[in-house]
Amino acid sequence: MGKPVVADLRSDTITEPTEEMRRAMAEAVVADHARDGCPITQRLTRLAAELTGMESALFCTSGTMGNLVAFLTHLVPGEEIIAEGNSHFLHFEAGGCSALAGAVVRTLRGHAGRMDLDELAAAVRPGDRLRPGTALIVAENTHNVAGGTCLDTEYMSRLWEIARAHEIAVHLDGARVFNAAVALGVPARELSQGCQSAMIDLSKGLCAPYGSLLCGSAEFIGRARVMLQRVGGGVRQIGHMAAAGVVALESMIDRLAEDHANARRLAEAIHSVRPGLVDLDLVHTNIVNVDTRPLGVTAAQLAAKLDAVGVRCLPMDAQRVRFVAHRDVTAKQIEGAVSIIADVFSSLG
Repeated sequence: MGKPVVADLRSDTITEPTEEMRRAMAEAVVADHARDGCPITQRLTRLAAELTGMESALFCTSGTMGNLVAFLTHLVPGEEIIAEGNSHFLHFEAGGCSALAGAVVRTLRGHAGRMDLDELAAAVRPGDRLRPGTALIVAENTHNVAGGTCLDTEYMSRLWEIARAHEIAVHLDGARVFNAAVALGVPARELSQGCQSAMIDLSKGLCAPYGSLLCGSAEFIGRARVMLQRVGGGVRQIGHMAAAGVVALESMIDRLAEDHANARRLAEAIHSVRPGLVDLDLVHTNIVNVDTRPLGVTAAQLAAKLDAVGVRCLPMDAQRVRFVAHRDVTAKQIEGAVSIIADVFSSLG
């Protein structure tokens, strides 16, 4: 048998539902939401709309589905999306934006998940008989690949100004937008209010077992409902799913600060052992990226070494691993992981 797991820091998607969520799911009064509507699901969508400053919301079974439905609703096949080059939907959603929504994606190089806004403004094009017209800008907050970095209200406001000037829509991939809101000390709606749509995920740091909400105007959500049905998202008795989501949005947002504190503790400990492996300026929320090159190993090799001694992390590419703090890893477990990581890192390079 291998060494017992001290801390599983691969992702906040591995969180388990809380006891309150389990009770709510077990006691939920369900109804055929696709046919008659479900009171619990309606409560969830009203709550999501309020938190994001939108008129309406639509329950989707996953964040990938929420983004895809947004693209299908915003775009005519052949129209262009502009997004930061390491956006989640480009790398981890099976190419649905192009394969199913028919989008042409134009990427801009980013820093800490941010596109240069002058470059963005210059990149927007009206389209003609030879070139696709830009129809949508996608912003990701927090930015997964960049390490959970935040797009603040100043940045988002400038991005919205560019979109309005060119009369194009903005979609927020807000899978972890509540992490951003907590880290920045602002309501989530201040990060989404200028967007025409926003997707929020329930199954990451908020600990629900499944689900996301696509939020937007009543008119947009009306059209999105058709696209949701088209991709098989018109599910039936989903009150138990929605019940866990209600608990997530009502009671799990503020505690994200604990995850941020644990991630900061981990990042600072790694930096103290081997400076240069972590850019502390980019540890905004619950994700810590570690550069493995100074250690003389690949990301896969380092992940295997740590896994063998009870600390799990995720290789993000050939030379970078990711550690993610979440509710199911306590501060005490972080301390245990720090000790193990220090021993492993000290033996390398």
